[in-house]
Amino acid sequence: MITQWWQNASTRLRARANYAIRSSANLHQGPPPFCNDPSEAYGKVDGFARVVHGDLASMLIGGLGSLFLQMLHPHAMAGVADHSRYREDPLGRLLSTANFISATTYGSKESARVAIDRVLKVHTYVNGVADDGVAYDANDPHLLLWVHCAEISMFLAGYQRYGKDRLSRAEADQYVEEMVPLARDLGVENPPTTVKELNDTLASFRPELRLSADGALARDFLAHDVLKTRTQRAIYHLLVLSAWRLLDPYSRQLLGVRVSWLKDRFFVRPATAVLVRVIHFAVPPPPRVTLART
Repeated sequence: MITQWWQNASTRLRARANYAIRSSANLHQGPPPFCNDPSEAYGKVDGFARVVHGDLASMLIGGLGSLFLQMLHPHAMAGVADHSRYREDPLGRLLSTANFISATTYGSKESARVAIDRVLKVHTYVNGVADDGVAYDANDPHLLLWVHCAEISMFLAGYQRYGKDRLSRAEADQYVEEMVPLARDLGVENPPTTVKELNDTLASFRPELRLSADGALARDFLAHDVLKTRTQRAIYHLLVLSAWRLLDPYSRQLLGVRVSWLKDRFFVRPATAVLVRVIHFAVPPPPRVTLART
């Protein structure tokens, strides 16, 4: 009887925590239906993209890290500043991104194609001139390569540090390779296929990176002004500090943020570990699909 009571109480607590966490991130809707038919699914149903992208805790932190990293390219940042409503509706933008990742990770070829075509259509309107007088275009393969590499590098780094498990070197390479078809469908030419290629590609962009005036505004907004209630802001601040930990020292220096060793060791790490456990309890990653081998 006591066991049954505890199970019921645990189920209710998990449901309430699940709702609270998803509501704070504007993820009111549950994940879309999974397509587990290998012949119909857009991505590998037993692949590591589903492992990485299905871990909400690490994706929240890795997703923030990817935004901070992306804003260091002045042309990518110019497109966001000129054509995005991120300041008016930051959680709405988060929801759109989450829906796109879900559709291309778990959806069918048809649902993924709809999501990809929607992004490509939006990109046709995202063009202009950056603060250095150089024209930018969201469909520029070079700029798309930067965004792709920034995203998957931070998703992977977030999972390796905060995920439920850890990927081996070969599994991490497989994750990067699994993201190649999506990158090509979005217009990326020659996307990286291994972690080493990913890191080399990111390093090759360094001469182009700087924090523009628009980037500084986005950095400050993303770090301080997304959520309003005291509790949400405290938790969000912890996520931001954890996201900064994912960035390499060079990127943090360009971004103008510091990670205090003492604060990191005695506050950020232990507090994030607790938060991650709570999220894993409330929103557990979906079970991995295992296909029968013949």
